[in-house]
Amino acid sequence: MATFADLGELDAALVDCRACPRLVAWREQVAREKRAAYRTEEYWGRPVPGIGPPDAPLLIVGLAPAAHGGNRTGRMFTGDRSGDVLYAALYAVGLASQPTSVRKGDGLELFGTRITAPVHCAPPDNKPTPDERDRCGRWLDAELDLLAPTLRAVVVLGGFGWQALLPVLARAGWAVPRPRPRFGHGARVTLAPGVPGRAPLELFGSYHVSQQNTFTGRLTPAMLEEVLGAAAHAAGLPLLQTDDAAHVP
Repeated sequence: MATFADLGELDAALVDCRACPRLVAWREQVAREKRAAYRTEEYWGRPVPGIGPPDAPLLIVGLAPAAHGGNRTGRMFTGDRSGDVLYAALYAVGLASQPTSVRKGDGLELFGTRITAPVHCAPPDNKPTPDERDRCGRWLDAELDLLAPTLRAVVVLGGFGWQALLPVLARAGWAVPRPRPRFGHGARVTLAPGVPGRAPLELFGSYHVSQQNTFTGRLTPAMLEEVLGAAAHAAGLPLLQTDDAAHVP
């Protein structure tokens, strides 16, 4: 596993990655052709690094950047409908400074929370291959290694991220039960430390914030906020009462 001095060094290396030919071709094609609504914008068109403080006790793991979301803006869950749902929920429970995220430099700040993904390039049809997932896993390995000293809870959005993350957590020093825990919305598993220096880790599952889930009501804002609130509590982060959501600084 490659080692990095800090997350800044990791992210600087990650954005230059060209390890997956299919993903490189797709992300760059999308960046050239663009969506009509964004035709005047310059797309990022590169791997998208994680976002959030380097000492975050809470980690949120998605799937991959959206073609016209993160692949356009260069920031995870930024500029698309999935991000609209996620950041509104993070704001509601006091983990984000604002309920929307439209571009870099828009003032968004995450409190005690980092967001990442097992695949850092936008995949065609939002479906990375197992080989692409495994090849990109080296970045998640390195990220978990850097976050491990302060990490106390993880929320995984969707079954793909759940399956991708479990072996990474095992390599990072937590004891993953066998058989492996099954994904489900509201799933919660306590992972004991498997090596000295690791604290126990609370692992939470949530349906992904995809339009397929949010438009059909399979995942509601209240459902997502409940999981995020429980994870924040497990991570030792302060929570807002629902009525206080508008007062996040």
